Formats: sequence, C-alpha cells, structure tokens
Amino acid sequence: MNTMTYVVMGICLVAVLVLIFVIKYIFSLRRVVPTNEVHIVRRGKNTMVYGTPERGNVEQEKQFCGNCYYEFPASFPIIGVTVTKMPLSIFGIDINDYEAFDKERVPFVVDIQSFFRISDYEIAASRISRIDELKRQLLSIVQGAVRSILAKDFLNEIMGERSKYGQQFTDEVKEELKSWGVETVKNIELMDVRDAKGEEVISNIMKKKKSEIAKESRVAVAKNDQEAREAEIEAKRQIDLKEQDAAQKVGLRKAEVEKEVGIAQEKSEQAVKEQAKMTKEREMEVRKVEIIKQAEIDREQTVINAEAKKRETEINADAAKAKAERDAEAELIRVSKQADGQLITSTKSAEGIRLEGDAKAAAEKQMQLASVEAQLKLASEIGSNDGYQSYLIQIRQVEANEKVGLAQAENIRGAEIKIIAGAGDVAGGISSAAGALSPKGGFNLAGMLETFASTEEGKKLLGKLGLTSSAAK
Repeated sequence: MNTMTYVVMGICLVAVLVLIFVIKYIFSLRRVVPTNEVHIVRRGKNTMVYGTPERGNVEQEKQFCGNCYYEFPASFPIIGVTVTKMPLSIFGIDINDYEAFDKERVPFVVDIQSFFRISDYEIAASRISRIDELKRQLLSIVQGAVRSILAKDFLNEIMGERSKYGQQFTDEVKEELKSWGVETVKNIELMDVRDAKGEEVISNIMKKKKSEIAKESRVAVAKNDQEAREAEIEAKRQIDLKEQDAAQKVGLRKAEVEKEVGIAQEKSEQAVKEQAKMTKEREMEVRKVEIIKQAEIDREQTVINAEAKKRETEINADAAKAKAERDAEAELIRVSKQADGQLITSTKSAEGIRLEGDAKAAAEKQMQLASVEAQLKLASEIGSNDGYQSYLIQIRQVEANEKVGLAQAENIRGAEIKIIAGAGDVAGGISSAAGALSPKGGFNLAGMLETFASTEEGKKLLGKLGLTSSAAK
C-alpha cells in the first residue's frame, strides 16, 4: 500500500469521527419540554411555542407546536434559536404590608393575594425574557390598581366592605394584563387592612367602634331591663285578671260540664240501646243472609248432584247402548259368517248330492237300457208264445203287489196311527189303511174335523188340543 492510500484512509477516518461528533452534538441539543413548563423558541422572525397543553384546553393545543425541539446556539446562522422558559401552571403574587391611603390620605397597610396564568405565550415572550421579570411587572400592575382604587374610598368603608374590592382590582388590571399575555385565575383578594407602622388610626376606629358597641349594648340592656320590668308588671296584672276569669270560667264550666255530663249520659244510654237494637237487627240480618246463602248452596249442590247423576245415567246408558250395538254388530258378524259358512256347506252338499244323483241317474239309465235291451231280446224270443206271455204277466203282477204291500207296511210302521179296518182279510185292512193316507182319505178326514168343530163339544175339545178350524173361528 502506498502513501496515498494511507492518506485517504486517514481522511475517511477523520470524516467519520467528525460526523459522529456532529451527530452526537446535534442529539445533545435536543430538548424535551417538562410538563409544567412552556418554551418559547425564536428562530429568525418566527416564534414557536413548545410544551404539553392542558387536557381539554383548545387554545393551548392551537398554540403549541409540540413538546420537543433542537436548541441550536443563537450564533448559528439560520438555525440558531433563543429560548424563553415560562411556567405552564398557575402562579401567585402576594403583596404583604403594602402601604396605601384612603380618600382623606389616612395611611394604612394591606395584604393582597392574586393568582395568574399565561394565556398567550407568544405575547408574553415578546414582552419579557424571564418569568421573574414578568412577576415583577405583574406586581407593579397590581400595586398600582390597589393604590388607585383604595384612594377613592374612606377607611371605614374599606374596612367594612372588603369583599367588593377584589372584583374592582380584577376589573382594573384585566385590560392591562392582556397586553402581557396574562389573565387572572380568580378575583384579586384584599386579605387584610391594618395600621401602618407607628399609626393608630385603625386602632382608634376600632376602639370607637367598641365604645359605640358598648354604649349601644348598655342602652339596649337598660332598655331591655325596663321593658322586662314593665312586662313583668303587666304580666302580673294579666295573670290576676286571667286567674279571676279562669275561676269564673271554671265555675261556669263545671255547671255546663255537669249539665252536659247528664245529657251525655242520657244520650249515651239511648245510644247504647239504639246500638244494641241495631246490633240485634244486624245479627238477624246476618243470620237471615246465612240461612238464605246456605239454602242457595244446598239448592246448587242438589242441582249439581242431580246433574251429575243425570250425566252418570246418560253415560251409563250411552255405554250400554254402545255395548249393545257392539254386541249386535259382533252377533251380526258371527251370524253372517255362520250363514255364509252354512251357505257354502249347503252349496257344497247340494253340489255333491247333485253330482251323486247325476251319477245314480246315469247308472240307472244304463241299467234300464240294459234291462230294456234284454227284454227286447226276450220279447222277440217269446213274442210268438202266448202261454208263456200270460205266465210272465201273472208273475209281474204278484211282484208288484208284493212291493206295494211292503211299502205300505213300511210307511204305516213309522207313523203312530191306529186304524181299525173293517175288511174281511189283512190285505183288505191294509188297503183300507192305505186309503186313509191317500189324498182322498185326507179330504175325508178334513171334512170330518170341520163337521166335528161345528158342534160345541167339538170346539171345546179342539180348543183343549190347541187346534182351530174355520168353523171354530
């Protein structure tokens, strides 16, 4: 590395160090305004206010530019500043033992108390450079106002009406304070008024006042004593008169009381009797109401019970009706199903009988056809034989008579009928019996019954048997 390189590196190092120093110096000039102060910064022709405004104070928020700035020395061109520091809080000025004069040039001293705040920091900064200087100016303003106002009144008035002077002091300095950017927080107060050193004016006034007060007190006491004595005499006289009046009134009152007591006793006894009568009547009325009410309750209960019984009967009837309907429906369903079953059974049975009859008829037909065919063959063989034909006819007649006799005997055996036949032989008797069971025999029997029923004995006999006829009717 050559010498030029070292030189350049040295220059760069020096430049860096200088830059660091400048930056550090600039940061050292940074100022943060405390919360209880206001800094008025002038840079050239511009004036700026820095600080923390009171919460809700719109005027301060408009005036303040923030609470942080850089305090470059005033010797720096363009960026150099001058700073004036003022309090943000309220500050007070007390004036003690201030000598003043009244309208008659009577000397005395007063104590004054006042409180101020800066309302326009730019105006205040343009008039003064330090807060101590501002306080001295405000002290002079207040002293001048106090001196000029107190010199217009007498000392007695000043001592007697100190409260009104606070408002007068405040009004006197208000306009002048605006030119300094300051305003009062409350009225300036006149705290005390006393004699100047070596003077006894106020003391004499106080002694005179005390003597006047003592005089007035003694006069008032004497007057009060006199009035009290006169009041006692008058009170004694009034008491005597009132005692006499009271005694008179007491006597009259006693007589009136005795009279009123007697009348009251009579009225009381009458009232008691009337009250007893009214009580008895009321008791009877109450008893009457109770009886009527109980009768109404019993009647309503009877009606309710009847309605309940009626309702129960209706419910039971409805239930029985519903049960009967259900039973009838069930019976109808059962009978219907039974009839359907019987119908189906009868239908099947009739169908079976019909089929069986058809089969039997077919078999008989075949048998008859076979018999006819045999007879036709036999007839063709014996058609020319007369003797054989007569023999066959006789044989068939005997067989027929035999079958008829057996059938008649079978029918008569099943019937509980006793028939006395007057025929000569058994065959004739059976024939007579069979004739009784024939239609002709039925008609003959019916005719006999009608003829028998036409007689009185017949009617009685048929009535006992439970039989009637058209003749009996």
